Amino acid sequence: MTDPFAVDWMELLCREVLRERTGALVAEACAWAVGLSDQPHHERRRGGVVPSGLTVGARAETDRLLAAEEDGRIDLGDARPGSFRDALNALTADGALHADRFDTELLTPFVHETCLIAAQRAHRTRGAAWAELAEDVGADDADLAGVVAAGGWEAPLRTEAEHLALAALGDVPLIEVEAEGLPLSLVRAAEAAARGAAPPAPSQTGDDGLAGARFLAGAALQAAGLPVPVPPAAAGPLLEELLAVGLEPDEVAGVLPDLPLETPTVEAITALLDRSG
Repeated sequence: MTDPFAVDWMELLCREVLRERTGALVAEACAWAVGLSDQPHHERRRGGVVPSGLTVGARAETDRLLAAEEDGRIDLGDARPGSFRDALNALTADGALHADRFDTELLTPFVHETCLIAAQRAHRTRGAAWAELAEDVGADDADLAGVVAAGGWEAPLRTEAEHLALAALGDVPLIEVEAEGLPLSLVRAAEAAARGAAPPAPSQTGDDGLAGARFLAGAALQAAGLPVPVPPAAAGPLLEELLAVGLEPDEVAGVLPDLPLETPTVEAITALLDRSG
């Protein structure tokens, strides 16, 4: 029978990595908030959700709460009018909350990324313990994403991530949060445009144990700040970044088809790997 305490060390590692990434979490939350004040403000009337005629930002300037008490989340209650916490509690056009979008669009992917970083660290530094953990949760130890999915660490970590974000930004006026996030928001928009201009990546089945390697490769590509599709001249710097994040040479070779690279760049990196092997 699996010891219920056998995976606690991984939960602690995930929390440790999350704390290390608190600055990044706050920065991403600020970037996510950009444009929120320009969204239409909604309120509930006669059982339906209708526009109030103001934007979220204009309503915030009136020093009135953006959401009625009965519509918001209890954990977001007692918000200062016009604050980031107050904006999260505001209604969207479909009757949900902006907090729901925050969970889906920012917290969930950020926490998943955090768990994968923790998994890569555990795989690299605690090989035996990682293999035992993977066996305990019924996953292949080479499939980092599979172990993370089976381990169940993401749900409690999302709650902790939300607490960290709100502790930093909850009472800050929304307009100040947006101003802080504008530079990173522009970077994210440029990255999205670059990805859209790149040739579509081949479809991924997700069953080959490379999900974690793909994530790390994507992070390395972003950290390298290279143009996409990556030209052949950047093959060497990109390979250095891929190896620096902990990918093994065979993993690098496996993820090359999934990266936005020019065909000669793939060939150049493959040749470099052959020479180093």
